[in-house]
Amino acid sequence: MTDSNFLQVKIDDLAPGMFVNNVLEQEGKLRIKTKGIVKTWDIVEKLKGKGISLLEVDPSRSNPKAIKKLQEDDTPPEEAKPSKADAVIKKLTEGEALNEAQKLYDQAKLAHKRFLKKVRAGEIGNLDALKESGNEIISSLFANPNALQCLTLIKDDQEYLLQHCLNTAILMGLFAKHMGFDKELIEELCLAGLLMDTGMSTVPKEIYEKPRKLTDNEWDIVHSHVDLGLEMIQQMGDLPETVKSVIINHHERLDGSGYPAQKAGENITIYSRMAAIVDTYDALTSERPWRKAHSPTAALKKLLADDSGKLDQSLVHQFIKCIGVHPVGSLVKLKSERLGIIVQANPGDPLKPVVMTFYSVTAGHHTEMKRLDLSKIDDEIITGVRPEEFKINLNKFFREVFLANLL
Repeated sequence: MTDSNFLQVKIDDLAPGMFVNNVLEQEGKLRIKTKGIVKTWDIVEKLKGKGISLLEVDPSRSNPKAIKKLQEDDTPPEEAKPSKADAVIKKLTEGEALNEAQKLYDQAKLAHKRFLKKVRAGEIGNLDALKESGNEIISSLFANPNALQCLTLIKDDQEYLLQHCLNTAILMGLFAKHMGFDKELIEELCLAGLLMDTGMSTVPKEIYEKPRKLTDNEWDIVHSHVDLGLEMIQQMGDLPETVKSVIINHHERLDGSGYPAQKAGENITIYSRMAAIVDTYDALTSERPWRKAHSPTAALKKLLADDSGKLDQSLVHQFIKCIGVHPVGSLVKLKSERLGIIVQANPGDPLKPVVMTFYSVTAGHHTEMKRLDLSKIDDEIITGVRPEEFKINLNKFFREVFLANLL
């Protein structure tokens, strides 16, 4: 029996944004142990797969827009043509996921900022807080990988080291998940991403932000960050061997040209090879004092063009499969002379992702945001672009316009 304030919702009508209070009818023996909000369509499909047919939904704890659409539209959508309700719910889901991811990213950044501040002061950092941040990142990656991946491309030039640590953690988590590693190993590699450049916090800013070529002595100082970082972190508590290996080896290269030990070939583990790719990719897509940021697509091409054998090319190809030819969050120009942000990959056809357009190149101004599935329309991506090419502050735009329009 259901409370009169609750709604009985058929599984086919269940949508992200609804708060499930109870299971009313099902074929199997599965029972929902905890109440909670449905965050993604994957959860709906999993419930269907378990034989659940009728649920009790609490409108007071659900997203009002999801409940409103449920009450407004009692007729099922046409199979081949998504209804307006589907579009609204999809937009709502993306907005909520991005908003939650943004909150998580900001919280993790604050925790890491405190950690690095202690390290710079010669104090013992809180390793447990970073492990907790890493686990929250992994949970978010499993729930909605597109949202956090999008945030790795929203850069702030004034916080390069801080963002680089977070971005490598997120990308390592995504990469490890794509490779089919178990959850414990994914968590370890995410933590390794957070920690592997800790030693850079002790390098004088005038060196790692120097706009000109470094001297041999300055390079020696930069190279020392690997050994120094591991030494400092080991004083904070026990670490899995995988994490320590990635920290000490993420700058080693297959051809023996890396540092600190000039290891080569099979002497470098797959995890450290993955870290080298992730570290290089995020650095390439970031603005540095000595060069402009590469667009994500251009950065991936640069990884592929590594003909000197520094990076593991089989893993580079896997990384591209993982994040897409045009990664989520990247800015692209379409054949229709519009700019858009990639919001969803298309594994079936990587060249035709889902794009949110917002700018007319021809008119030279912002337009109403529009969601386009390039696999269903006559339009295509011409090239990846950098925000500064069109005088777009992507960080400000994302927070004040893009996210606001999705919610």
